[in-house]
Amino acid sequence: MKTYELLAIFKPNLDAEEIDKAADGVISVVSDFGGKVESTDKIGRKKLAFDVQNFRDGFFVSMVLALPADKVAEFKRQLRLNDNIIRTMFIEVSKKAAV
Repeated sequence: MKTYELLAIFKPNLDAEEIDKAADGVISVVSDFGGKVESTDKIGRKKLAFDVQNFRDGFFVSMVLALPADKVAEFKRQLRLNDNIIRTMFIEVSKKAAV
């Protein structure tokens, strides 16, 4: 399994309890695909540089997760289908070179 980092921006009109439920939903999708979430960091509400889906700010959540490489495309599809997420950034974490 490869390690990935996900930065998800949730809608700002959700309260803290709904944000927790939405983040738990993402974690359950990862576990359904045979992966695991190594860490979750709720960064908080931040102002966006430009409007995204007519929202001027959003609630940022960062996750480091391990996921099988063949499940990545379906996981990204599930993220796009989630109505509470307005934007995502999903990248592979590279190993640092030994110097």
